[in-house]
Amino acid sequence: MGTIWVGKRVIGFKMQIIMTLVFTSVLLVFMIYPAIKIVSFLETKINISDKTYNVLTVVITIILALIVGAGLYFI
Repeated sequence: MGTIWVGKRVIGFKMQIIMTLVFTSVLLVFMIYPAIKIVSFLETKINISDKTYNVLTVVITIILALIVGAGLYFI
């Protein structure tokens, strides 16, 4: 358990994590815009300070990049 056969080689669990993080690092740039839009939408619904706005933008960017990066690797 924890290994995936790709052709004639086996990719272990650590390699899966590394490949997901590689995809995620590239996607960080592309996920900034959706994160800004999500936080802007939240700002219209609730009162958000500037510091919270910035923190939410970074956190949502990282979460979106991880989700899409994992999706790209495992699909």
